[in-house]
Amino acid sequence: MPSSVPRHFSGLVAIVTGAGSGIGRATAVALAESGARVLGVGRRQAALAETARAHDGIAVLPVDVRADGAAGRVVSTAVQRWGRLDLLVNNAGAASLMSLADTDHATITDLFDLNVTAPSLLAHAALPHLRETSGAIVNVSSTYGHRPLAGGAHYAATKSALEQLTRSWALELAAEGVRVNAVAPGPTETEALAAAGLPPEDVRRVRAAERERVPTGRVAVPEDIADWIVRVADPRGAFVTGQVLTVDGGLELS
Repeated sequence: MPSSVPRHFSGLVAIVTGAGSGIGRATAVALAESGARVLGVGRRQAALAETARAHDGIAVLPVDVRADGAAGRVVSTAVQRWGRLDLLVNNAGAASLMSLADTDHATITDLFDLNVTAPSLLAHAALPHLRETSGAIVNVSSTYGHRPLAGGAHYAATKSALEQLTRSWALELAAEGVRVNAVAPGPTETEALAAAGLPPEDVRRVRAAERERVPTGRVAVPEDIADWIVRVADPRGAFVTGQVLTVDGGLELS
């Protein structure tokens, strides 16, 4: 490990969901490089194994966070392994492009189960341990959590809900020393668009259009977002809570 990497998380324990790729993997690695012991959670065992190989401070747990009892299993796995919990990063999520004309019940339910209900149950399960350590929760939202998305209203609504949960939990838990913040990425090079069902040519078209709209002239890479998740979670930021930090290359200004 490079000696220049600050180790502000030494001795601390973090859970990162959606750790098999993209922002989740980059966040797990960044936290481990900062000294944390990290439990990376996701559905794909092979992808998680690749994440674990990136740093010896990362252990992994293959589980669907939407499953019955999954939240308790995730939290208990981390606590039983390392004896404490200091940080929960609610990163697992899904996007869906669905017009009002094409709206269906199953898609709405699936989006809210993964993007809203699962983070809520994980936070609930983690809370007793975070109270003991004056820990933190970082929710991963989206720039579309606070701006409209034509053809993707329900995805945007789930991220808006997550941002409101962030603010409300922060207010609820401030007196107990538990901080809750969110990071809202703009366009980022991840598998999200492909996972939402877009064919490769449409993914390339969307990325090119996004690149043109972002004032900095590029879309983010996962490490751009992970860096800010780690900064927001940094225990030295004890006076920062209830914030939604947008990391989008200035897209909101355009």
